[in-house]
Amino acid sequence: MHWIDGSGHAGVSGRETGYRTVALVPMSLRLEAVDGSASEEYRIRDGDIEVRSIEPAEAARNGVVWHRITSKQLSNHVERNTIVAQWLRHRIGWRRLILKCADQEALESFGVADNAEDRFAA
Repeated sequence: MHWIDGSGHAGVSGRETGYRTVALVPMSLRLEAVDGSASEEYRIRDGDIEVRSIEPAEAARNGVVWHRITSKQLSNHVERNTIVAQWLRHRIGWRRLILKCADQEALESFGVADNAEDRFAA
């Protein structure tokens, strides 16, 4: 497939060249309030999903602290299909996302280790 972008540059898709194109998904997600008053930033670190709230005045005074998202909080994002859930689904795959929504006791009762590799990752 050939294409021309807005600046008039032409190109071809990976199908014709033999190279595959890969969609880039950012390593962190930042959500900002419309009025610029505050923002939240999400990241994946050591297998955990973390969030921090950034309020301009507070960040300038004493920095910001990352907090691990609980399985219940994550389940809430997935149930509401928030932008956070959509970003995570693209970053870690839907199977891993669903596993992270289960609490640790439930996973252990089914013999699923918290750090188990997912053979079927997206």
